[in-house]
Amino acid sequence: MSTPFYVSPQQAMADRAEYARKGIARGRSVVVLTYADGIVFVAENTSRALHKVSEIYDKIAFAAVGRYNEFENLRIGGVRYADLRGYSYDRADVTARGLANVYAQTLGTIFSSVGEKPYEVELIVAEVGRTTEEDQVYRLTPDGSIVDEKNYVVVGGNADSIGNYLGQRHRGGMALGEAVRLAVDSLARDPNGGSARSLTPEQLEVAVLDRQRFQQRKFKRILGGQLGRLLDGDQSAVDDDEEGPAATPPSDE
Repeated sequence: MSTPFYVSPQQAMADRAEYARKGIARGRSVVVLTYADGIVFVAENTSRALHKVSEIYDKIAFAAVGRYNEFENLRIGGVRYADLRGYSYDRADVTARGLANVYAQTLGTIFSSVGEKPYEVELIVAEVGRTTEEDQVYRLTPDGSIVDEKNYVVVGGNADSIGNYLGQRHRGGMALGEAVRLAVDSLARDPNGGSARSLTPEQLEVAVLDRQRFQQRKFKRILGGQLGRLLDGDQSAVDDDEEGPAATPPSDE
């Protein structure tokens, strides 16, 4: 009888983490920045149907990179959790921290399961507060770890290079247009030092959690002409009257 092949638990976990990391790195990056009036999400995404950034609840949004079917399942689960908790208790009881903990438990269970592969996803859960100091941004890795991020965070693609670029240029109190242009510049950079690409509004997915919005729901997509004018430096380009079919109402699909 042959001896079973042995792999130490530490090596097995390291191999699973490396497998997930490589899958995530193949995707295009998502950048999340705080600005004076909220939190902005910018992703390189040419699809108008398959979103990397989505609304979860009143003041909470979700961004992800990796395998679409995997993070879409997590998004739908998050919407159901938020709807149920808000209905059973109070809307104020639905928080980004609580949602991040639910995602962490789910990802951690899948990661440590011998019977299935780890999810190739990295998530961002963000909640806009009444002030900049109350904003919350959490990054979740495939093993279920939670990182409490401040000011900016990048997942997917060349995250380290983009993060270094943002760290040198991001500052508190930025206007929305300034924050969006900084995020787009960071996504367009060549990590090998070559000339930067030119990203058009059609190649971008942009959304905000706007604390100044009078509606209970703070999530808003920035689309088409609005985004083009914002990239051109027109700070007045974004207002609720022009929003159109921006945010998708929370549903459990």
